Amino acid sequence: MEAFLNATAFANWGWGNILMDLVALVFIFLAIKKHYEPLLLIPIGLGILIANTMPITIGGEQISFTDVNAVVGGNHTVSYYMYYGVRNGIYPPLIFLGIGAMTDFSFLLSNPRLVLLGAAAQFGIFATYIGALALGFPPNQAGAIGIIGGADGPTAIFLSSVLAPELLAPIAIAAYSYMALVPLIQPPIMRLLTTRKERLIRMDPPRTVSRTERIVFPVLTFLVTSIIAPGSAILVGFLIAGNLLRESGVTDRLAQTARTSFVDIITILIGIGVGLSASASTFLTQQSLMIFALGATSFGLATAAGVLFAKLMNLVSRRPINPLIGAAGVSAVPDSARVAQMVAQEEDPTNFVLMHAMGPNMAGVIGSAMAAGVLWSYLGSI
Repeated sequence: MEAFLNATAFANWGWGNILMDLVALVFIFLAIKKHYEPLLLIPIGLGILIANTMPITIGGEQISFTDVNAVVGGNHTVSYYMYYGVRNGIYPPLIFLGIGAMTDFSFLLSNPRLVLLGAAAQFGIFATYIGALALGFPPNQAGAIGIIGGADGPTAIFLSSVLAPELLAPIAIAAYSYMALVPLIQPPIMRLLTTRKERLIRMDPPRTVSRTERIVFPVLTFLVTSIIAPGSAILVGFLIAGNLLRESGVTDRLAQTARTSFVDIITILIGIGVGLSASASTFLTQQSLMIFALGATSFGLATAAGVLFAKLMNLVSRRPINPLIGAAGVSAVPDSARVAQMVAQEEDPTNFVLMHAMGPNMAGVIGSAMAAGVLWSYLGSI
């Protein structure tokens, strides 16, 4: 009986594993009951359950399923190879390819000034970078932590794999957790910073955008962003590639595959891979908790900056902007835009701001990729 018990997970379980299992169950509950990003939270939750319900112990020490030393019978586990794409930054560009194939830039092109809201929301990234430095994190780790404020999981994974691979697990979990909890985190900030009169603002209908504009825009975007922030070329390049598949009109099959089965497969791999990295031994540390706190601060600052900048634009603009769409400047596509719509309709069910919110939302995707490129170009050379 003793030999049998020693061969079970009970022998290696600790309070940390139980706590992480509870976190995984909360993720799955929120995904199923509240519909908070189920495509992300369910794979991540399953990965956390696997990593903590069946902990691996080598030499009496518990290690992560995704550790380079994680072996079974002398061979790497399948989770090691699944996590390889996360650890080496392979999955993020592929996710961007699928996002590009799903993206319609018409809403941004119809009102180009909304790009400023996407830029303003990146304030949270650099403010948190400074905060992380103040807490004693070295510059490379501070940059990787700050990018959580963009609420862009793939970008956070990509930059962390380059600047601070040792922090990849907590940063990835934090980034995807805050992405999924957008409907819970953003509304209180949006209501606090706006008046009812501002939330009732109706914006002019977007103009019709020509096919030529939709084709030229992604190409120019890639050229400009690559010149300003060369480090962003990989992410923006794949985003633009996916968008051209969509807009060219001659690669419908490729575009359909990229935005459906292809991106679904990568989402499963990245979700479970990120979850597998969250074993209690590597995750429940003071450093990880600090990262979560800084990530929450970063996300809140990004949301507030977008809303406040929209209010500032209204002081000098003849065409008023509903400040709620400023919160969509964070890169959680399309959830932050949906939240703007939800809060606006709480005041007036006939007010539709979703199409306007998609403008800063897509600008935020490009902005966070550029911010990552800037941080990589600067911090990667230190």
